[in-house]
Amino acid sequence: MLTMGPRGTKDILPDASEQWRFVETKIRSVCDLYGYKEIRTPIFEHTELFLRGIGETTDIVEKEMYSFTDRGKRNITLRPENTAAVVRAYLEHKLYADTPLNKLFYIGPMFRYDRPQAGRYRQFHQFGVEAIGASNAAVDAEIIILAVQFLKALGLTELKLNINSVGCPKCRPVYREKLQAFLHDKLDELCHDCQSRYDRNPMRVLDCKNEKCAELSQGAPEMADCLCDECNTHFNQLKNLLKTANIEFVLNPRLVRGLDYYTKTAFEIQYSPLGAQSAVCGGGRYDGLIEECGGSSTPAIGFAIGLERVLLALEKQSLLPDFEGTLDALVVTLDIESQSVAFKILCDLRKANFKSDMDFAGRSLKSQMKQANKVGAKYAIIIGEDEVKEGSVMLKNMQTGEQEKVETKDLVDKLYAEVRD
Repeated sequence: MLTMGPRGTKDILPDASEQWRFVETKIRSVCDLYGYKEIRTPIFEHTELFLRGIGETTDIVEKEMYSFTDRGKRNITLRPENTAAVVRAYLEHKLYADTPLNKLFYIGPMFRYDRPQAGRYRQFHQFGVEAIGASNAAVDAEIIILAVQFLKALGLTELKLNINSVGCPKCRPVYREKLQAFLHDKLDELCHDCQSRYDRNPMRVLDCKNEKCAELSQGAPEMADCLCDECNTHFNQLKNLLKTANIEFVLNPRLVRGLDYYTKTAFEIQYSPLGAQSAVCGGGRYDGLIEECGGSSTPAIGFAIGLERVLLALEKQSLLPDFEGTLDALVVTLDIESQSVAFKILCDLRKANFKSDMDFAGRSLKSQMKQANKVGAKYAIIIGEDEVKEGSVMLKNMQTGEQEKVETKDLVDKLYAEVRD
């Protein structure tokens, strides 16, 4: 039906837009505190970017991408996530030449063909940050603390930070071998997806949401026991820094994240009242992604936060402010002859930066006054035939009900005295 949007999409109506602006203002405020600058990348990219960047064995690439061939026979994909796109922009525009550490953030829509459910849509929005150019564990800690501070700034409680290390190309093969040995006798009982992951990326079995797979993988070897000295030192430094900052965390050996590019640090922030789909933030280090996309070896770390899920969490905790819109003044006309004068007054009010509007439908005085109350107008400026002749208006205080006649030439000054006082 043309009167319904595509499945998995949602219109953000004017009332809800105020809630989004509230969250986005918090994003920009906290990113400004930490020195992160906004980057805006295209909504679509070459498909190859995501095949190389995200990993061909991931669910995103195998099942969820919106890909198509354009009229120039190019393979194009609506971005399913934004880290790969930020890395592409970082390389294309040589941002590494400006500063050794680029601290970037983004807000925007992403697209995945997934089963729609509460807080999850096929077009969804993410806030993410990327710190590109530093391997120091202090950057990992900063990124995590920024995410926690943002969520707490919104008033969210009951947050749970899970952290893990997923190793690096040096130590991960050791773990891979141990994990495959553990899973070998259980292979026939794993779901179809995990059977295919066994050879390509067995760590993803630990991330499977299938209850049987979760049961079969209980008691699996832990990555922490296989970390090389470099990864182990890095992870210990991160834990110490989080403790120094009084950030509570839980060590979760099953946290592997869903993208192939992660190395070393992986983390997730959960909001338990959301139930089974409780994750509101996920991220980690991806020291090999820039090189995979054609750059030189460059360390990097980032996270993404699903804004629909954040708004759902805010709603559950009744933390969304009341966004009743208010006007400084609504211009009310009593007859058609006064509309041109009313429109001139409306223009003068707006030039003077008063939030103002008028009735354009020629409704009755009663209907217009109801509208003034509905939109929360502080004042009604009433203009009729007599006021036009006298060069005046009737100014009514909508809160007290008091009204007085004011000369049109003095109206702006009068409102300054009343509204700006």
